[in-house]
Amino acid sequence: QVQLVESGGGLVQAGDSLRLSCAGSGRTFSSYAMGWFRQAPGKEREFVAAITITGGSTAYGDSVKGRSTISRDNAKNTVYLQMNSLKPEDTAVYYCAADSQPFRWLRNPRAVDFGSWGQGTQVTVSS
Repeated sequence: QVQLVESGGGLVQAGDSLRLSCAGSGRTFSSYAMGWFRQAPGKEREFVAAITITGGSTAYGDSVKGRSTISRDNAKNTVYLQMNSLKPEDTAVYYCAADSQPFRWLRNPRAVDFGSWGQGTQVTVSS
């Protein structure tokens, strides 16, 4: 089990950028693909981005593709989500998650594939 803590959320204006961080604990952090999801009020949890254990491959949800970059630093047990050109519809609680199984990569990650979750960080984009 990987314990995860997100940070970096806040209130920003449309067009601004924001970088979210997710700090993981445990020696096995580098064994798991990592992902970011988000959930807006009244909506289902939505896939945002995912990254392989080495960082060599990434995947993005259609709503953020081209505006966001996921990265990781295994030496620091941290995964990042850089979001640019933010829109009001990006407003949501953003969650960091670790794959439920080590050493695998799913081409179409779903929330059910991830077994460890952080508490979430609120991102609010004003128009």
